[in-house]
Amino acid sequence: MALYSEKVMDHFQNPRNVGKIDDADGVGEVGNARCGDIMRMYLKIKDGIIEDCKFNTFGCGSAIATSSMATELIKGKKVEDALELSNQAVVEALDGLPAYKLHCSVLAEEAVKAAVKDYYDKNGISYDPELFKNVHDCESCEV
Repeated sequence: MALYSEKVMDHFQNPRNVGKIDDADGVGEVGNARCGDIMRMYLKIKDGIIEDCKFNTFGCGSAIATSSMATELIKGKKVEDALELSNQAVVEALDGLPAYKLHCSVLAEEAVKAAVKDYYDKNGISYDPELFKNVHDCESCEV
């Protein structure tokens, strides 16, 4: 059995939505100091719909693949629906990850949430802080 699924390898070798949105409505950056993976997610939102999303990830193949898949799963969705994205949904969409790489899917989920939180904050949109309690942005990472 291969260590990585075909979908993981495809999203690693041919990542979707890589790049930066200069006039992004929401930007979220998260990281894991232990493994060195850092993800930055950019959202372009119009009328409550994520019209575009891009990412930049510094990290391993699994981190790149999960970032890529996360953007595919939220593009075209309502902002509120993007908040429902779970790391498990990312893993399932990639047909699995090795157990020791599951933290990459958690970072992808957190990057999306951090970008949505930034969008809410920039636009004065009220939200339940509990929605973002598990998001660990890079400012809190220890190097």
